[in-house]
Amino acid sequence: MKLQKTARSEVAEGLKHHFPRLWRYCLVLAGHPDRADDLAQATCLRAIEKADLWAPGTQLDRWTFRIAQRIWLNELRSEAVRRGGGMTTAEDIDLPDGRPNQEMNFFAREVLLEVMALPEAQRTTVVLVYVEGYSYKEAAALLDIPIGTVMSRLAAARAKLVCKLNEPKSQVG
Repeated sequence: MKLQKTARSEVAEGLKHHFPRLWRYCLVLAGHPDRADDLAQATCLRAIEKADLWAPGTQLDRWTFRIAQRIWLNELRSEAVRRGGGMTTAEDIDLPDGRPNQEMNFFAREVLLEVMALPEAQRTTVVLVYVEGYSYKEAAALLDIPIGTVMSRLAAARAKLVCKLNEPKSQVG
């Protein structure tokens, strides 16, 4: 009982520290801030409930990312069964803009919208490697895929992003 209480308190304390990263990952999975909030909350709840399954000394953030990924996949499956639902389009994402440089904010939003428009497998891989800073090997382990698949997804995502971000914008005037 004492071991379970210790693991539970370690997980709860660790979640406080890792929550911003977990929420970002949930946003990438869910595609909308409200759904990311729900997913992050469900992930934290599941992590605390299953704290006795976490091995102290291992990476708590990786463990919670896997929990979030599994919850999200289960949610997508059940949604598809219920009504064939899908994800929110990238254009419907309302991102807060807290930085003063409007030109940089515009470009950052444009990049984020293009990242959010990538297929889910590429999108999650891009965020894990380029935003969260995981190595290819760590991302492969987290996603339970071969490292070559990580490299392939990143190459395909980069090619799509470069193509999309370099295409000329139509001028209204």
